[in-house]
Amino acid sequence: MASLVIRTGRADLSFDGIRTEFDLPSSFPSVVLAEAETAVSRPVGDRPDLTSIPLVTIDPPGAKDLDQALCLERTASGFVVHYAIADLGLFVTPDEALDAEVRQRGQTIYLPDGNVPLHPTVLSEGAASLLPGVTRPAVLWTFTCSADGVPTDVEVRRALVRSRAQFDYASVQESFDRGDPHPSVAALAEFGPLRRELARERGAIELQLPEQEVESGGEGWKLVTRPRAQVDAWNAEISLMTGMAAASIMLEAEVGILRTLPDPDAEAVKALRKSAAALRVPWPADVSPGAFLAGLDASQPEALALFTDATRLLRGAGYSAFNGEAPEVVTHAGVAAPYTHVTAPLRRLVDRFATEVCLAVTAGEELPSWLAEALPQLPSLMGASDSLASKVERASLDQVEAWVLAGRVGQEFDAVVLRAGDQEAEVFVSDPPVLAKCEGRRLPEGERIRVRLVDADPAERRVRFDRA
Repeated sequence: MASLVIRTGRADLSFDGIRTEFDLPSSFPSVVLAEAETAVSRPVGDRPDLTSIPLVTIDPPGAKDLDQALCLERTASGFVVHYAIADLGLFVTPDEALDAEVRQRGQTIYLPDGNVPLHPTVLSEGAASLLPGVTRPAVLWTFTCSADGVPTDVEVRRALVRSRAQFDYASVQESFDRGDPHPSVAALAEFGPLRRELARERGAIELQLPEQEVESGGEGWKLVTRPRAQVDAWNAEISLMTGMAAASIMLEAEVGILRTLPDPDAEAVKALRKSAAALRVPWPADVSPGAFLAGLDASQPEALALFTDATRLLRGAGYSAFNGEAPEVVTHAGVAAPYTHVTAPLRRLVDRFATEVCLAVTAGEELPSWLAEALPQLPSLMGASDSLASKVERASLDQVEAWVLAGRVGQEFDAVVLRAGDQEAEVFVSDPPVLAKCEGRRLPEGERIRVRLVDADPAERRVRFDRA
């Protein structure tokens, strides 16, 4: 892990400028807060008590908005996976003030010094969150799977659940490394790799680019990159399996909302093959782009360049709502299957509506009018919030990169060329972990070079290098 801490004091390291620039709300209207407080004491209704299932959560350290809890069981014939999802449908009344507010927000926006939550924290970090040791209303998905990890039966229903413990990815990974994982997740070490192999067989495309994170560090902020833990990847497969099951339910019923991504454009695949050839990375003609990328060693500079080039394969993501005939595109190229969002309703608007569709369909009920009327509105609402979240994240990273490098103009750094253009390239500097532009004509993609910092402007959130 690479990191650098800036020590210029916290007073001048505020992200308030980004909040102002993107007009992020600082609070909820009083009527929304009052409605959320009332919703906390709302009766849960007649639902089965399944608190005997030993669920646990795995989230980033310190998280309080806990959307998912899981429990895996190894059986004689395969696996049983219990996956509990926070039930926001209990707390949000359609077409009232809270519903209108969360539709406007779309999703939780994360900044290094605090988030802008989708729901009031009395719900997202309290009554609706699957916190350990307390009984919570949830939507419980139960998968009966074969020995090779394929679901043979799926059940979704409202229930009462209780999480036994709250873990983070690092501690769970350490428990597997020691050989003593919690019994509720022990089967994840077998089930997760099975699901990842199925994804490779489908042709799923996964880009293992370094992820920059901002952390508080003493009197300032620090940039870090972390390798993705195996547990993180295994856990993600549970969420993906649930989203694929939900999409299948919707397609069979001919109603719902899908997260879609068109298949890669032929020209984009051709360009990626050209890049692989230029970097002398073998790519057999009968191997799919997903399988090729999955076989790369993410620690190698050639792989980083190819992962960056492969972002061109994953363009055109969106949401498709339908009630009757299915949309023209029903699959997500990254998943290589039909897929929808249902596993993060505390943090993402669309998940609540998609979950309500699945509950109604599997119960053999007609969609309530409020739900049918809301579906066509969701693609534009989610598209706008996705765009905003992406811009805020990039602006926050740009700001910290400029803070980290301010005062170091003229210094040289090791870098990898990720993507080259006619006049400049995109480079990744490993220490501190920075993605930035580098001046220079046709720099060699996938190669390690020395770069010189020529500009680091915190006011403009700008960092630029040239080749040393």
